Amino acid sequence: MTSEAATPTEAWHSLYPSTLPTHIEPEFASILDMIEASVRRVPDRPAIRYFGRSITFAELDRMSDALASGLLALGFAAGDRAVLYLQNVPQFVIAQVAVWKAGGVAVSANPMYKARELAEILHDSGATVLVSLESLYRDVAAAVVRSTAVRTVLTTSELDLAADESSLLTGIVRTRAEGTHDLLELVGEHDGERPVRPALQGSDVALLTYTSGTTGPPKGAMTTHGNAVFNAQTFRDWVGLNGDDVVLGVAPLFHITGLIAHIAVSLLIGAPLVLTYRFDVSDLLRTVRDERATFMVGSITVFIALMNAADTDPDALTSLRALYSGGAPIAPATARAFQQRFGIYIHNIYGLTETTSPAMGVPFGVEAPVDPVSGALAVGIPVFDTTVRILDEAGAPCAPGTIGEIAVSGPQVCAGYWRKPAETAQAFVAGELRTGDVGFMDEHGWFYLVDRKKDQINAGGYKVWPREVEDVLYEHPAVREAAVVGVADDYRGETVKAYVSLVPGANATAQELIAFARERMAAYKYPRLLELVDDIPKTTSGKLLRRALRDQT
Repeated sequence: MTSEAATPTEAWHSLYPSTLPTHIEPEFASILDMIEASVRRVPDRPAIRYFGRSITFAELDRMSDALASGLLALGFAAGDRAVLYLQNVPQFVIAQVAVWKAGGVAVSANPMYKARELAEILHDSGATVLVSLESLYRDVAAAVVRSTAVRTVLTTSELDLAADESSLLTGIVRTRAEGTHDLLELVGEHDGERPVRPALQGSDVALLTYTSGTTGPPKGAMTTHGNAVFNAQTFRDWVGLNGDDVVLGVAPLFHITGLIAHIAVSLLIGAPLVLTYRFDVSDLLRTVRDERATFMVGSITVFIALMNAADTDPDALTSLRALYSGGAPIAPATARAFQQRFGIYIHNIYGLTETTSPAMGVPFGVEAPVDPVSGALAVGIPVFDTTVRILDEAGAPCAPGTIGEIAVSGPQVCAGYWRKPAETAQAFVAGELRTGDVGFMDEHGWFYLVDRKKDQINAGGYKVWPREVEDVLYEHPAVREAAVVGVADDYRGETVKAYVSLVPGANATAQELIAFARERMAAYKYPRLLELVDDIPKTTSGKLLRRALRDQT
C-alpha cells in the first residue's frame, strides 16, 4: 500500500470488514435546496429545541423567510455579509438561514471575542449587518461598529425563545440599544412574506469562518454551499444518522463543528437540534436525559468534564448512541476511561475550518488503533471522496510510518481565504490543502496526528497564535519582551504559557499581567501561566527562541 492511497482502502477493509462506501453522490446543489427538502418532508417535526420551546421545520422556514425579507427591506443585498455574534441560541439558526435566503454570506464570530478581535472580523469581512446578543452588543460591539461598514444591527436575547427557566439564563436582563432593530420584532413585521429565492450554486460562498491558521492574522475560510452540503451528507452517511436521531448542540455554533455537525446535519436529516445557550456540565447531563439525545460531537474537554463532574450519572447518557470528538487529539487513556464509565466509545474525527469539518474519521462502530511507537490514537481514515497524503518538506509523498505534513483534497476543501490571494496560494496547492499539521499514515491506512507544524497552540480545540498573545502583553508598559508557548495540560490538552521580561525598573506581578491579557482577549487565548524571567533566549539574529522555552517547561 502506498502513501497516496485516497479512501478506505482494500488493506483497511481486509482488517475491518465494512460496507462503508468510498463515494457519495451530492443530493443538493445548495444548503437552501437541502433545507427546502426537509421542510417539505417533515414540516411539523421540531427543527430546534431550546429550554422547553420547540420550533418546527415549517416555523423555521416561515421565520427565516420573514427575517430575510426584513433584511432585504433594510438594504441587505445578494453577496453581502452578515456577522452572527451569538451564543448557541435558536436565533443563530434562524438568522443564518435568513442570510442565505437573502442571497448573502453568513460570517461567524466567536461570542468570546473582545472589541479588538470583533473589529478585525467586521473590517476584514466588510459586513454590512451585525446580528448580536443584546448583552454582547452592549458590552463589546457598540463601541466597534461605528468604524466599520456595518449599517444594520439586529439584537436579540437569550431569553427570547426559551419557555422554561434555567440557571444558565439567570441574571440576564433585556437591554435594547438605541439604533438597533429587535430580531423577533423584525420577524413579526414581515411575517408571511417570502423573498425571491436566490439562484445559489454549489460554488457560491455560504460561510466565512475565521481561523488564525498558521500565519497569525485572522483569515476567513470561504466555505461554499457545496462544501457544507457534502460534509453534512458525510456525517449522515458515516455515522448512519436519520430523522429519528436527536442532535445535541454542544459545540459552539460559530465553530465549523457546530455549523456542520449540528446545524447542517440537523437541517439535512430533518432531526431536532437541541440547544442549551452555552456549555454547562450539569445542564448537559439533564438535557441528554430529558431530550433523549442520540448524537453528539464535542471537543475532548467536554467528555473530560463529564467524567470529572461529581454528579454525573452514567444512566443519564444511555440514549447517546454515537459520540465523536474533534478539534484536539484524544488520549487513549481518556477514551478508555470514558468507555469504561459510560459504556460508549468516543470516535475520533479530524478536520479543520478549511475542510468544512471532517476530512478523516473513525468509522462508526470501529475502535481506532493506538500506534505502538508514539502511543497516539488514530484520528481515522479519509472520509468519502477524499484524498489525504503525508508530504515531506519538498512536497513529495512520504512512505507509511514516516512523519510529514498532512495534506487534504476533496469536495469539502474550501475555496480559499477571503480577500487573501497570497495566503490562499500558499495553503492551497493545486486544490490540495497543506494543513500545517504533522502526522503519519500506518501500513493499514490509518492516520495519526503527531504535532502542529509551527507554533500554533491548541487549547481545548481552540487555536491560539502565540504572536497575538505576545502583542497584547507588549501593550503593558512594564513588559520588555514576551514569548508565548503551549504547554501540556491534563484538561485542555494544551494551555497558553507566557514568559515575560520586564522593563528595567518596572514592577508587575505575573497575576497582574495575566489579568491584563484576560481583559483584552477571548478566554481561551489569554495565558493561564506566566513566568517572569530576566531574559528570553534568542537566536544570534535576535529572534525569540520559543523552542528553547518549550524544552525547559
